[in-house]
Amino acid sequence: MRIYTKVILFLGISSFFTISAQNQVHNYVDPMIGSEGVGRVFIGPSCPYGMVKPSPDCTVNSNSGWLPLPKEVTGFSQIHVSGTGGGPKYGNIQIMPFSGALDKLDQTSFRAEENVKLGYYETVFKENQIKTEITTSDRASFYRITYPKNASKDLKIDPGFFLGESPEPEGREAQQFVGSQIEIVSDHEVRGYSRIRGGWNNGRAYTVYFWATFDQPIAKYVTWKDGKFYANQSSQFDSGKKTAALLSFGKEGKQELNVKIGISFLSELKAKNNIEVEIPNWDFSTVLSNLENKWEQLLSRVKLSPDTSDEYKKMFYTGLYHTMIMPVDRTGENPLWTNDEPYYDDFYCIWDTFRSSSPLITLLDPKREVEIVNAMLNIYKRDGYMPEGRSGNDNGRTQGGSNAETVVADAFVKNLKGIDYEVALKAMLKDATVPPGGNEEKEGRGGLMEYLRLGYVPYNVPRAGNMTIDFSYNDYNIATVAKGLGYTDLYNQYMKQADSWQNLWRSDYENNGAKGFIMPKDAAGNWLDDIVFGESKIQKPTFKYTPVIIESPWYVCHWCVFFYEATSWEYSFSIPHDVPELIRKSGGDDAFKKRLDIFFDSKLYNVANEPSFLTPCLYHWIGKPYLSSDRVHDIIKDNFNASHTGIPGNDDSGAMSSWLAFHMMGLYPNAGQPYYLLNAPLIKETTIQLENGKSFKITAKNSSDKNKYIKAAFLNGKPYNKAWILHDDIMNGGELIFEMDSKPSAWGTTILPPKK
Repeated sequence: MRIYTKVILFLGISSFFTISAQNQVHNYVDPMIGSEGVGRVFIGPSCPYGMVKPSPDCTVNSNSGWLPLPKEVTGFSQIHVSGTGGGPKYGNIQIMPFSGALDKLDQTSFRAEENVKLGYYETVFKENQIKTEITTSDRASFYRITYPKNASKDLKIDPGFFLGESPEPEGREAQQFVGSQIEIVSDHEVRGYSRIRGGWNNGRAYTVYFWATFDQPIAKYVTWKDGKFYANQSSQFDSGKKTAALLSFGKEGKQELNVKIGISFLSELKAKNNIEVEIPNWDFSTVLSNLENKWEQLLSRVKLSPDTSDEYKKMFYTGLYHTMIMPVDRTGENPLWTNDEPYYDDFYCIWDTFRSSSPLITLLDPKREVEIVNAMLNIYKRDGYMPEGRSGNDNGRTQGGSNAETVVADAFVKNLKGIDYEVALKAMLKDATVPPGGNEEKEGRGGLMEYLRLGYVPYNVPRAGNMTIDFSYNDYNIATVAKGLGYTDLYNQYMKQADSWQNLWRSDYENNGAKGFIMPKDAAGNWLDDIVFGESKIQKPTFKYTPVIIESPWYVCHWCVFFYEATSWEYSFSIPHDVPELIRKSGGDDAFKKRLDIFFDSKLYNVANEPSFLTPCLYHWIGKPYLSSDRVHDIIKDNFNASHTGIPGNDDSGAMSSWLAFHMMGLYPNAGQPYYLLNAPLIKETTIQLENGKSFKITAKNSSDKNKYIKAAFLNGKPYNKAWILHDDIMNGGELIFEMDSKPSAWGTTILPPKK
């Protein structure tokens, strides 16, 4: 009887843990969402904001390393980025299992199958049936490689490999080889480094050091350098030539080879220490479980109603996941200066992420956002400017404004503690007052002197249109922080400069039934219809600029355009700090509604363009939030899903994913300002566990495909008639209840979002 009772008890406990595991929200993350098409997300294992991101490299041409089957695999590298456009970055310290003679460096293979989930990657190669499994800690990767019975267990380690290699010397946005080194330290250890420069940010050289350890002894090896093999020569020093090693662990013993690879940006010994600290054992399952637990603790801060569909759960939690794998926490791994302050790298790019990624991290993981902002200030103190884009320990790529200002202002208005806002204001003012002196693509504000002198950036300066708009908003961000710190004169100065976008508003220009657009103007104040391109002083060819032109003709430098990655139709809506004035200039509420309708119905809206992120919500400012909800829901329905192509543009370090996650909850931030716009949620109940110990619940009562409009709202039991909510109201905890109906109502139509 006692034995029977124990069996029942054991089965009950087993069932409980099985159900509990099934309910863990990290199981809804699908790293493959957005992996194909234009999403370009990283598909391998990563810890939250993890430095090491191991995954397969399918040739040198993919930004994230991975490409879909049947593309071949050249090996598995330890460092990658997620969702990026432009040129690739990283792809450092590649390994590749194989079986055969140690006589060729190319061990390219094809995948017979592939299995991907959060924290885990697995593939089996067609040619040799070798199975490779990968998981990781923050700074060390773990490989479990299973070879066929009686096959030799061989492994390539190639620190000379990197993504984005181009035959063109000094190719723009291509990575360039600088040096590499490899040494077989013992029969269980190999160390070395890879030194590369360039990539999407055209950055200076960075060095990735590694230390690899094996759970079986090396039986024989050859090293390789500059096309030649060297038998029993245990090291190849750095002489500016590519190096590698081929190792054999023989046929004897178990067919499973375990490999740990520590990574460091400081030294080989630091890479070894990262293994010892983070993965002191040889238990693959324990490392995977630790990674899963880190994500579970973070992702479970948001709970969705049990009746939420699996597809929505996958879309939502994967959206959170993608938002929290970059930027990368490299605290203690900074080769440029030494201090105890946080250090983060791989900001790609703040022009993309300030709009939704940073606000989402602020809401769900504010301590992390404090670290990120402090890291930006740390970079300012040592490198001279806060980053706009940064990778490989180097600033690079200012697509528009100095948008770190918006991130700082967003933290300030949401009362994040632990940031020296006096230093932050100095960093913001450096951007706004000191030209970067030839480094306009790298940091600071290009065209700054023209902007200060004319009140706008004239056409001859690359990206003049979106820089003028961005600088105006960045100046508003400076004014916000200056006012909060008591600097009235600075506040007045920068609030005035925040109107600078109006200097490029061509009020009489008509296009597609709308009137008034941001248009090119030269330094003499002349509006430009025919744009001269090229630098010839004899011939001056032109092209006609209109509000619907997509960047520029193919023969014009894509980086030198008036509007970067968008049209005037899109950017002429992108005035997040002064929507009421934009409405007035567009002809009033009715004309603005018509303008928005034309924009969406004529398919001038591009969901993949970050400058249009806020645009679907602009109906809020004319008292029609239900139309914002309609647009948002249609955009999600038509462009987002749980498939491998489920992200409609480059994810850009979680920018697209965070936009989706916010709207599924029914919230959307206006970054740099202390409120969220409210739309009809796609999820019936969302509970956010706040870091201060309180929780905030959003409930959509009677929500269905038919009942998609908000009839009434109640905040903590009291009627709530605004279609926006302050950040402080959320942080105070409680519940926001929406009563849903089948038709629009007067809810949210009278108290409009805050003005400038």
